[in-house]
Parts: sequence; structure tokens; C-alpha cells
Amino acid sequence: MTLDQPSRARIGFASRLGFGASGIGTLYRDVSEDAARAVLREAYAAGLRYFDTAPFYGYGLSELRLGQFLRSVPRDTFTLSTKVGRYMVLPYGEAVDYGNWAAPLRLKPVVDYGYAGTMRALEQSANRLGIAAIDLVYIHDVDRFTHGDAYERRFHEAMEGSYRALADLRKAGHVRAIGVGVNESDVATRFVEAGDFDAVMMAGRYTLLDRRAEADLFPAAARKGTEIVVAGVFNSGILASGPDAAAATYDYGAPPPEIVARARRIAALAAEHGVPLQAAAIQFPLRHPQVSAAVLGMSRVGRVAENLAWSSAPIPEAFWQDLDRLA
Repeated sequence: MTLDQPSRARIGFASRLGFGASGIGTLYRDVSEDAARAVLREAYAAGLRYFDTAPFYGYGLSELRLGQFLRSVPRDTFTLSTKVGRYMVLPYGEAVDYGNWAAPLRLKPVVDYGYAGTMRALEQSANRLGIAAIDLVYIHDVDRFTHGDAYERRFHEAMEGSYRALADLRKAGHVRAIGVGVNESDVATRFVEAGDFDAVMMAGRYTLLDRRAEADLFPAAARKGTEIVVAGVFNSGILASGPDAAAATYDYGAPPPEIVARARRIAALAAEHGVPLQAAAIQFPLRHPQVSAAVLGMSRVGRVAENLAWSSAPIPEAFWQDLDRLA
């Protein structure tokens, strides 16, 4: 796999490795304007040409910062995706839960998968980015993890609202492709079977630790000609820090004992073959012929070089064979 190898399917991502812009939206830690510009410059100079963001990332801050940088480089050199499902309003004194965002814009997100709400969200995104021609728009976070008991209602709202809006925009040529970005493979499969989506961003469900997407999403996507973009290749941290790190997390929480045990077995196997665990985590999903791109979150300049080194580190075929037997 080479960094500048474009995907072979419909969308034609400008690079198979993508820059996930949640970190420059201050996910978990504050990131200054200068630091955000520096990491974006480094990523672009290193050859990353697919950039993914969302209104939810820093409550608009990620889009503002990403757009400022992307407007400084030729538009035909990169692929840009953002998401719909939330738009921002002034809180007017209302207390807002900023969750894991360390220093977001002081706005209030409104969840809305209706037709008009989708148009409003996309118009706001275009204004923040300063870029009208957005290549790919995902419907964001319509899953049980986000909505709990309201998931079923939100799914129907998204298909009747967001999907129709994005399909109309695609038909009119205003967006090139549409997709859905979720954390649960059965939910992604349900969307693929319910509509005509160009891509699915599947977070955390096709990794060294969790291959559930292979069983349901991948066959459905193959039937419909839907591209797969993977995210969360480190399962929110455990495959980056290692299973025995004090701060190791899995799906944004403490890793269950069975996950720690499996991660230890994989780490031991990687050590036997002289393979960095992080390199295996990045390269594993990209080996699948249905995966068009992998998005990696980066908010520090040093992470760019690390991720690129891991993405191209030599891994013997024997490791992958042993890994399949371990699974």
C-alpha cells in the first residue's frame, strides 16, 4: 500500500490514508490555532489528501480550522467529507454539556435528521469550511451508542429526511457522493440495504480486535457497490497505547477483560514477528479489497510521521496468516 494510491472505486479518494479532523476540534485536549495549522500543513506535505470532519467536532471548530487550511491549497488536490445530523445554534445562556471537547466553540448542537435540518447543517458546514463543493457527505451517528432507545425513531427520521435531502443534492450535482458514518456494523448494514449510499464510514468494527463488519456490512456493501471507509482503527486507544498501558481505552471507555486478553495475544504475536502493533492496526483494514480508505485522527505534528511510518512498515505475510489462526 502506498500513501498516494487513490481508491479504485466510485468516489476516488485522493489518498487511502485520510486525516480525521476531530482532534483539531479539541477532542480530549486543547489544541491551539497554531498547532492545528501546523499538523494540517504537515499532513498535506506528507501526502495525505483525504480530509474528514463534522459539525460535531468541536461544535464547528474543526470545520473552521480545516477550511482555513484547505482554502490555501488547490481544490483539485484533495477529497473532503463532512457530516449531517447536527446543526449549531446560540445557547442564549443555556448550560451546554461539552462532553469530551476540551475547548469547542461555545455553541449548542441540535440533533436533526429531518430534510430541512439536513440542509441547514450542510449550509452551516459550507459556511464554516468556506468550501461549497464538498465531495462526500455522511449521515452521522444514527446508532444505539448515540441515541439509545431513540435509535429506531432516529433511523426512520434519517431515511425520510437526511437521506432524501442528500440524494436530491447528489442528483442535482451539488455533492458528489453520500454516505453514513456510524459505530455499529448492523446499523450500517441496515442503511446500506435501505438506500443507495456511495460509502459507509465504519468506526471500530473492522479492526484487529473487532471484525463484526465482515459478517454483515461487507457482504451488503458488495451487493450494493458501496465503498467502505474505516475509522477507529485503534479502537479509541488500546491498539495505539498497547493493552497494558494505564490509560488504555476501548470504544471510549475502560476495556473489558476479554478485549484486554485478545489485545495481549495480538501484541505478543506482533512482537514475535517484529511488527509494531500500531502498524498492524493501520494496515489490517486496508488489506481488504472492499476498504477504500482509512481515516486516522491526528492533532500533533509528530503523529503524522508516526502514522505514516506505521502505514508503510513491512509486515511479513506469516504474521497475517498467524493472525487469522488466532482469530
